[in-house]
Order: sequence, then C-alpha cells, then structure tokens
Amino acid sequence: MRKAKIERETKETRVEVELDLDGKGRAAIGTGIPFFDHMLAAFAKNSLVDLKVSAKGDLQHHIVEDTGLCLGKAFCAALAAKQGINRFGFFVLPMDEALAQVAVDLSGRQFLSFNCSLGGIVDGFDAELVQDFFQAFCSEAGCTMHIDLVRGRNQHHKIEAIFKCFGRALRNAVELDERMKEEIPSTKGKL
Repeated sequence: MRKAKIERETKETRVEVELDLDGKGRAAIGTGIPFFDHMLAAFAKNSLVDLKVSAKGDLQHHIVEDTGLCLGKAFCAALAAKQGINRFGFFVLPMDEALAQVAVDLSGRQFLSFNCSLGGIVDGFDAELVQDFFQAFCSEAGCTMHIDLVRGRNQHHKIEAIFKCFGRALRNAVELDERMKEEIPSTKGKL
C-alpha cells in the first residue's frame, strides 16, 4: 500500500496532505487559494494520485510553500524504500500556446532546476510562488527535478502546463516496473 498522510502545524499554517500513489487521480483540495486548488487538482488528475489537501494559513506564500513541503514528505513516505519503481520520469506537455517539460529522478537527492518565465498575479495567485512550491516539494521528496517552460504567452496556461507535466513525469517515475519487482533502481542498492 503506497499511501501516506502528513500533517504540519506552525504558527503560520496548518496543512494536511493525504495521498495514494496507486489511485485514479481523484482530488479533494481546499487551500483557500482557488487557482492553487485548480493546479493541485490538475496535478492529481495527470499523476493518477488520489490527493486530499487541506490548508489554512496567514499568507498565500506560507500556504503554498508548506503545502509543497507536506506533499513532498508524503511522496517520500509513500514510496518508502522505492522498491520496483521506474525512478525516472519525463514528460513534454502542450497546453494551447504553452509548452512545458519536466524531468524527475527520485534519487533521494534534492535539486531543482526551474527555467520558467513567470510573473504577476494570475487569478489572484502570485505566480512567483510556483518556484517556491516546487523547491519545497523537492526538498522533502528528496528528488531531482528539471522544469523548463519552453514557450507560452498566457500565464494561466503556462502554470497549468507545468503542473500537469509535473503530474505526468512523476506518474512515470513512481510506476512499478514488473521486471524490477522488489529491486531498488540503483547500482548502489539504495536510494
């Protein structure tokens, strides 16, 4: 059972994340930030991860970052020793005029390369927080991720393409490889 539930409470936020890696992409998201809820639901649908997120906080920045931390920690917990997974995932996703590509390695080593031109307020959401979300996710998931926004004009489309592409790439990485069975996908024998 590749499931996890993470709770985080600070003076600034209270976040609960529950996920099932072998789900059907169902989402129940409530962060108080409608655009962010939409992005997390798009991620869940494209990753096929069943995802529940409940978040409350003082500032949008704190809610987004702490949700990223909890989501990353939940992925790490649900994957446990990472036996039998593909480990690597890559996807290129078009959304109208926007084109995003994401590559991920569930290596246990945290690194984010974020090459995306985003800015301004999109439907009440500060677009700069996208990078903060992914930085937080990578730090707790222990993964390497390269996110490149190849092109795009509409800020909503650009951000949504990134989240959907993230979902597809992560879906590839966490899928079980029948030939690997209980093996760890590393020559080191550990991730």
